[in-house]
Parts: sequence; structure tokens; C-alpha cells
Amino acid sequence: MIECLTGKVVHLEADTIVLEAAGVGYLIHCGNPYRYEENREKTVTVYTYQHVREDAIKLYGFSHREERRLFEKLLQVSGIGPKGALAIVGSEQPKMVVQAIEEENERFLTKFPGVGKKTAGQIILDLKGKVGEIIPTLAEGLFAPETEEKTSSQTSLTEALEALRALGYTEKEIKKVTPVLKKEERSTDEYIKLALKEMLKG
Repeated sequence: MIECLTGKVVHLEADTIVLEAAGVGYLIHCGNPYRYEENREKTVTVYTYQHVREDAIKLYGFSHREERRLFEKLLQVSGIGPKGALAIVGSEQPKMVVQAIEEENERFLTKFPGVGKKTAGQIILDLKGKVGEIIPTLAEGLFAPETEEKTSSQTSLTEALEALRALGYTEKEIKKVTPVLKKEERSTDEYIKLALKEMLKG
């Protein structure tokens, strides 16, 4: 098990980053790769989870151990795979996810891509009482807005929409929040956070 990797982010795509560490480029799947945009070519630490299948070995990356812990808990749920778990963790609202599980709030959980009422119920059944310990370690400012991106607002918006598609949101869902995103100039990361916040409102 690779606990974490420390190196430079040398490439970003809609659902992955390439982290160069000790001369090796690691392809890491992330819920929101654009959160690393301002740290491109800078040294960062990414906490990882190695998922092994018969046909593939993939690394999933997180900015904080708490995110990874929630990801690992979600993988224990029947019907939730790495992609679904990553979409939930990628919302960057782990505290709200944990709260929804503890309060049996199915409506909140069904806002995530691929999570229907049945799966939401299964998440609650399997994890209620088992994820509450994650909350105390989640500081309020853990996912504070990033600084302004260097790219243009239009490019940032395009990148954010690509990231939402990679997370599994449909074109219909994306079109619904796009007018809200266009109201102000933001960085890619801020666009994604705003979009996820609007989608979770329902």
C-alpha cells in the first residue's frame, strides 16, 4: 500500500493528475484534479489508495487523509465502486456526506452521480455509526477557496464542465447549473465547487 506520494504535479486532465516523484510519473485519479492547478510544478503530497482488479491497477489520490478514509468507507458499501466513491468524495463536502449518513438523509445522497434511492439506503445501512469519527478531524477551512487561477475565466469554466462530466454528471444536470456559473469570473476549482453546491441543493 502506497501511503502517499510527494512530488510535482506536471499534468492535469479532467479526472487525473500526473505526479512526478523521484523521476517516475504516477497517474493518479482524483475527484477534482483542478484543485492542484495552482500547485502545478510545485512539490505537493497526495495521499493515495491503490485499487487492484484483474484487469487494472489504479491509484486514487486525495489532498487529505480524511478524504481517503471516507473513500475507503464508501468502498465497503455494496454497489459502490471506486468511481462512485470518488464522485462523492470529489464534492469536497465530506462533513456534509457524513452528516447525511448519520441523519439518514437519502435525499442528499441521491444528488451524487450513480447514487439512486436504493444505493443511498445501502450507504446509510452499511455506514451509519461508522463514519462519525471522521467529522472531528475536518476543520471548517479544510476546503477553503483557492486563489485566482492564471487561466482565463472562459478556459476555467470549460475545464470545470469537463471535470463535472468526468465525475459522472449528465449534460442535463450540467446545463442546469451553467447559467449560475457564468454570473462571475472564477477559477476552475471555484467553478467546480459552486456547481457541486448548486447540484446538491436539488
